[in-house]
Amino acid sequence: MPDELPRPPSARKVLPNHVNASMPDRNPPDKPQRRSPPRWRSHSAKFAGQAQPRGTGKGRASAWFGRGERFGRGDDEGPAILYGWHTVLAALENPARRFHRLLATENAARRLAEAGVALPRTPEVVRPDAIAALVGPEAMHQGLYAETDPLPSPAIEDLDPHGVVLVFDQITDPHNVGAILRSAAAFGVAAVVVTTRHSPAATGVLAKAASGALDYVPIVTVGNLARALTALKERGFLTVGLDSAGETDLADLDLAAPLALVLGAEGKGLRHLTRTTCDRVARLDLPGRIKSLNVSNATALALYIATRRLAATR
Repeated sequence: MPDELPRPPSARKVLPNHVNASMPDRNPPDKPQRRSPPRWRSHSAKFAGQAQPRGTGKGRASAWFGRGERFGRGDDEGPAILYGWHTVLAALENPARRFHRLLATENAARRLAEAGVALPRTPEVVRPDAIAALVGPEAMHQGLYAETDPLPSPAIEDLDPHGVVLVFDQITDPHNVGAILRSAAAFGVAAVVVTTRHSPAATGVLAKAASGALDYVPIVTVGNLARALTALKERGFLTVGLDSAGETDLADLDLAAPLALVLGAEGKGLRHLTRTTCDRVARLDLPGRIKSLNVSNATALALYIATRRLAATR
């Protein structure tokens, strides 16, 4: 078999001399190639080390509320985005909130003045579409928008051993978490315990769904849920996990304060280690054809049962 012929030094196609002479070499070997600039710019550098917002275009929400992001604990994680009348009003009445920006429409600014709300800074009066451009056209901002520092997270050891505490086992949907926080505020829950990972950020959609509860219920952020449950038990809390396969109905369980109700994620429920760490695992018996509830509805029902049982034992 004959030896393979050597390749020509130039990568271009060999053509007759009169054609090659009229075609300049597009990639001469002694001239470095220029790389074309990218057609779009990545946002990763802008948000390096921070939770990246969902939506960056005009008319899309740029608030920090993505699924799986962390509850804010420091200034390096970006501002907390708050919008809606009850959400922003509760933050304005919370002396622990540090505001960086406050936007209001003319009507909302008038309502704040009529209500006699003490403002930490003069609001920027803007048109409604200016706020909609920040939070998304589908968001019900009601003419108020604010950027604040995230609220600090207390430690498990700082919790007073009384009343009811809620513990989230990787509940990631911000609408559900916000609705649960609203129920927690309504039933006087002492605190809510969440994990640093697999929890939505306490901002944006979650804050709106909570309707001010972020400023009424302390959020305790922990790195390891099993260790947090153990710490609660050491402080005298009875830890009860809620699961459809629970050993007994919550209404029939002997409850005592302080009480920690542990809630599992949608679909997955309680993780195995969480179940085994709890003192008891209970279910909610329902009389109808549907035997399971959305986690936020199940939590509201569980809080109703637990608070009534605890009140009866005082």
